Amino acid sequence: MAAVSLRLGDLVKWAAMLPAILFPPFTLQIVNPPKDLKKPRGKKCFFVKFFGTEDHAWIKVEQLKPYHAHKEEMIKINKGKRFQQAVDAVEEFLRRAKGKDQTSSHNSADDKNRRNSRKVKKNMGEGKKRVSSGSSERGSKSPLKRAQEQSPRKRGRPPKDEKDLTIPESSTVKGMMAGPMATFKWQPTASEAGQPRETLFLLKIQKLPAVCYQAITKKLKICEEETGSTSIQAADSTAVNGSITPTDKKIGFLGLGLMGSGIVSNLLKMGHTVTVWNRTAEKCDLFIQEGARLGRTPAEVVSTCDITFACVSDPKAAKDLVLGPSGVLQGIRPGKCYVDMSTVDADTVTELAQVIVSRGGRFLEAPVSGNQQLSNDGMLVILAAGDRGLYEDCSSCFQAMGKTSFFLGEVGNAAKMMLIVNMVQGSFMATIAEGLTLAQVTGQSQQTLLDILNQGQLASIFLDQKCQNILQGNFKPDFYLKYIQKDLRLAIALGDAVNHPTPMAAAANEVYKRAKALDQSDNDMSAVYRAYIH
Repeated sequence: MAAVSLRLGDLVKWAAMLPAILFPPFTLQIVNPPKDLKKPRGKKCFFVKFFGTEDHAWIKVEQLKPYHAHKEEMIKINKGKRFQQAVDAVEEFLRRAKGKDQTSSHNSADDKNRRNSRKVKKNMGEGKKRVSSGSSERGSKSPLKRAQEQSPRKRGRPPKDEKDLTIPESSTVKGMMAGPMATFKWQPTASEAGQPRETLFLLKIQKLPAVCYQAITKKLKICEEETGSTSIQAADSTAVNGSITPTDKKIGFLGLGLMGSGIVSNLLKMGHTVTVWNRTAEKCDLFIQEGARLGRTPAEVVSTCDITFACVSDPKAAKDLVLGPSGVLQGIRPGKCYVDMSTVDADTVTELAQVIVSRGGRFLEAPVSGNQQLSNDGMLVILAAGDRGLYEDCSSCFQAMGKTSFFLGEVGNAAKMMLIVNMVQGSFMATIAEGLTLAQVTGQSQQTLLDILNQGQLASIFLDQKCQNILQGNFKPDFYLKYIQKDLRLAIALGDAVNHPTPMAAAANEVYKRAKALDQSDNDMSAVYRAYIH
């Protein structure tokens, strides 16, 4: 296939090397990076703006295709709301660009006519002078030739480095990149010395008022709370992930369920070396095709990798994975690192930490808040606790899989926080289902109720998606009902352990238990709705 030439201002399609079900193609525009934003080393990349989200990132050139040539193909295979928003943004941009071109063309013609008129008048007044001095001018060189001789550039192709950095501009976007982005100069402060240049740039531009930075600067910040927790936050992982450098450590991953599959996909996409294992081996096949290595047992994965992550369903599965035959513990030796991303209780994670550390290993708990879609998008929220050095060693991995990570101190804190978060979410979901059924039995429109909620203070993606599931009768799992019920049960036990009442969570738990009795365990948590209508 012939290589496609791309230029600054071109509209392009980005599709990662993994299946569209995990990574739907995005629509982008090639733009100029800020002068002090360092270009990633390795393969040639373009700096792009994402339509629909207004984020920015470096993307490898081989993953970009012209937008117009692939527009119909993309529209056929992508029906999602986010993709349609991106298409609408592109079409609006094209309409504006066309209008600007027409206006610019008209103004240019007027300017040309005025210049020609002035030139004619000037030439009439200077004609005699040019004739008298003509003999002396004939021996001199033309202005064009003089300029060519003064320029040090030689003919032929530009040097390789210059070729990679210089992109010809499309006529429709000339002048669009002028302004603050062209004049920004970055001078790191003393406190910033030694931090990664890309991260510091994204932090620094938060202080600038320029509109062109608003997309990149939406929510990237590093803050230290009084409690000692650290948060590394980003609005959309696209902007952050596009500039990270993957760790050179070998990564292992155990458990390829709804959450684990998306996490591994993002680790591979960002260039990490990953070895995978799953109880059902067939689930590994897709990732092997995309460059992952296969581990035959958890012990083998841990023994061959520097950092091994695990994400399984519940406390029993987490213990079996570590303590069972050919388990994690058998592969642990001094210096090996284990990160448990499962949502379990504090007692379980503390026990696992003790046995790992007793063998000379390093331990971090890092449960994640999110669902299958957020996992696929690399937009999880990671709650970590334990070995602070290991948390920092996992930095590139956490950036690949999530939009935010928090360090919460000693082992057990992340488990407790995760259970509280899921307790709130599970109780809210039960309340949504209760409200929709009450609307139905009192003769009110459920759709109107959703419309009202979406215009009020409760409006959220979670509310809209779960209500849509209920209205459409589509309970394909994005977060298993059985797992949210497990988390409610563990959160209630956490409250009991410190003699703290949790009556709302207890009531919601009973509704989920009824839904499980109605065979809804393997459906999405929104199927709790069925507990109210049966």
